[in-house]
Amino acid sequence: MEWSFIYPLFEEGDKNDKKGLKGWEKRLIVSDRAHIVFDFHQVVDGIQETERQATEGKNIGTTKKGIGPAYSSKASRTGLRVCDLLGDFKDFSMRFKNLVHQHQSMYPSLKVDVEDQLKKLKEYGERLRPMVRDGVYYMYEALHGSPKKILVEGANAALLDIDFGTYPFVTSSNCTVGGACTGLGIPPLNIGDVYGVSKAYTTRVGIGAFPTEQLNAVGELLQTRGHEVGVTTGRKRRCGWLDLVIVRYAHMINGFSAIALTKLDILDVLDEIKVGVAYKLNGKRIPHFPANMDVLQKVEVEYETFPGWKTDTSAARKWNDLPAKAQNYIRFIENHIGVPIKWVGVGKSRECMIQMF
Repeated sequence: MEWSFIYPLFEEGDKNDKKGLKGWEKRLIVSDRAHIVFDFHQVVDGIQETERQATEGKNIGTTKKGIGPAYSSKASRTGLRVCDLLGDFKDFSMRFKNLVHQHQSMYPSLKVDVEDQLKKLKEYGERLRPMVRDGVYYMYEALHGSPKKILVEGANAALLDIDFGTYPFVTSSNCTVGGACTGLGIPPLNIGDVYGVSKAYTTRVGIGAFPTEQLNAVGELLQTRGHEVGVTTGRKRRCGWLDLVIVRYAHMINGFSAIALTKLDILDVLDEIKVGVAYKLNGKRIPHFPANMDVLQKVEVEYETFPGWKTDTSAARKWNDLPAKAQNYIRFIENHIGVPIKWVGVGKSRECMIQMF
């Protein structure tokens, strides 16, 4: 992994251990090149959000997990990695103290018990040691050894990508397909199929432009029926019609082989369903997804309207089980993006997935 959250890692592992997931420590591998997110990075994340709110009247809506500040340390080349923690601890301690002082000079309210942190880090380092490998070598061996299936899963949506997302309302990493190469050290040549995942409608957590958002009964219905709540922050997700401008843009960046369309069943009760197919600016269609957030706030969405199927689809397991109107909706999305839809999700459980081919 590219980042190592040492404290939550063991906390989560111990919770899972109590639930019966035994031996996880022997199966989990941590890259020695992973940067460490420290407690003080998380505190700084909170301070930065408070300062943004005070000076600009709005914040980014970060999860306050320390990601942005840890990336700042990485980019300014003062970050500390797992290999540093497991190396000469005297050298690590000195560099850790310097990193803390650097942050305290920027954020005078930041309080860190350096000695206590170092004591904990030393203990965690020893517990982590058996899990640590050279990630590049490990992946090379996996790719060139006996044939096996390798699944790389990314977190965060394409529009949260630091370079291609709705900047500045983004995460701090490349969460598009390129992140598999830069994060894991996999050559582009070794990437096979790329699967995109899209809900049958659009959601967003926190602030930022959202052209197809429905601030009405439809948005509320999607939020409640879809149980749309941010995983980390617990905030209600903003909801709206499916935005195919965004899905096509995500395809331009990632090059999807196929798409999984999820949560189709959430739309079961609607009389009519809209799909955003283009953006207009001053009455004229624009062929691209705007980089500038002020422009994105101003676009007018052109919609295609479909009749709702008004049928419970949650028991569907095959394509032919779906009502014709739902099939039309799916085929329209597929044709508009130019990417086949390989799976359709109609419920929470693993069984609620229709495989199309």
